[in-house]
Amino acid sequence: MRPVIIAHRGASGYRPEHTLAAYELAIEQGADFIEPDLVATKDGALLARHENNIEETTDVADHPEFASRRVVKNIDGQQVTGWFTEDFTLAELRTLRARERLPRLRPQNTRYDGRFEIATFTEILDLARRHRVGVYPETKHPSYFASIGLSLEEPLLAALRGFPFPVFIQSFESENLRKLNEMTEHPLVQLLNLDSSFDLHEVATYARGIGPHKDLIIPRDASRRLTTVTSLVPDAHALALLVHPWTFRNEDEFLPADCVGNPAAEYKRFLATGIDGLFTDYPDTARASVR
Repeated sequence: MRPVIIAHRGASGYRPEHTLAAYELAIEQGADFIEPDLVATKDGALLARHENNIEETTDVADHPEFASRRVVKNIDGQQVTGWFTEDFTLAELRTLRARERLPRLRPQNTRYDGRFEIATFTEILDLARRHRVGVYPETKHPSYFASIGLSLEEPLLAALRGFPFPVFIQSFESENLRKLNEMTEHPLVQLLNLDSSFDLHEVATYARGIGPHKDLIIPRDASRRLTTVTSLVPDAHALALLVHPWTFRNEDEFLPADCVGNPAAEYKRFLATGIDGLFTDYPDTARASVR
């Protein structure tokens, strides 16, 4: 079966991430799934944002009426300063506009700053339904949100009820996935970072797949060149786990040194390992590589 293309926060190489414009373009470019990161508002709505801290991804700093809400919080053990979605109602957040999160790397996207609203999960599902594509939501900081009385699991599953196209639910937090495994039949994906501690046999008891950092499949050496393929893909497949690595990007800063200027070469190397899908900021480049 052809590997699936997962539009990482939409076509975020071309539009500010997590906007309806980014998701629409991703669908036009051939994505099989669109991928929203989900956070909660004060009144329990689910929004698509990279983090609950919206200082870098919206124009909230330009709103004097919200100046007093800039605070310091402990989020999953990290001290973070900014404005946080859980301190705003949905109506208040609707007054904000999205901004490009990586302006130095993607200056071309800054021309869209201020043009798009923050998208709700409901709007994203409506868009996916109209275009008949799957959704691949990630729960962001689910244990933190649960600790402040804004559990993500229940509203997520309620929103997905009756959605007729494929769904994967992903998280870095295994406890969140274990809880979801008791609540839904939707396939779950355990995200893995470079420093993640994991046992694939254990993951297979509650998840349908893994979403590993690419370097867990093909590490890079000190000069950032790709090295020898690890056994992660066949090991996962032996346990009937799908493998969807992240994140493929076209910018030279993100590419392996031996693929600079040629993102297709990186796709070729990884597709040869037998992966079942991939997360990309550039669905058009992925579609040209995945046949």
